[in-house]
Amino acid sequence: MDEKDKPLKIRKWDVVEYLQSEEEQQLYLEACIEEAGDDAAFIAKVLGDIARARGMTQLANDTGLARESLYKALSGENNPSFGTILKVIHALGMKLTVSHV
Repeated sequence: MDEKDKPLKIRKWDVVEYLQSEEEQQLYLEACIEEAGDDAAFIAKVLGDIARARGMTQLANDTGLARESLYKALSGENNPSFGTILKVIHALGMKLTVSHV
């Protein structure tokens, strides 16, 4: 079989592969917040991406929330409580700041 006749192997793209440093994670979150508007589920999904890059088990331990609950809350399909978002942000070693635009 020639190279041109071989089936193309593809895999699903996962942003987590590109979020290896805290700086990359911070820049990703900042960029997504700028683009999100008032889409809270999108921000939750972004936090879920960062959590998966860091390790969901450790995040569960740090927040006191069950892993399954975190996966559900940070899936992008739900709007988690603000309390959950704050716990996740703090457990990730980040802080939420506000500025006037």
